Amino acid sequence: MAQLDMFGEIAAPQPSAAADPERVRRKLDAMLAEARSGSVPQSRRRLMETIVPQMVRWLPEDEAERVRLAFGEALAA
Repeated sequence: MAQLDMFGEIAAPQPSAAADPERVRRKLDAMLAEARSGSVPQSRRRLMETIVPQMVRWLPEDEAERVRLAFGEALAA
């Protein structure tokens, strides 16, 4: 008898694949404020350019587009 068989059918909880849009907004707002500060090191800037497009996928499309544009403007300045 296998060791796990002794405990019967215990299903492991499945991790949630959905992000909390409010948490995503808070993180994006903080990064946008940082980007607008003008003192973003190049390594942090590259990180933002990588993760912001991925994070906005958790937002409604119209909001996501506004956030992408705001980041583009902030990082271009």
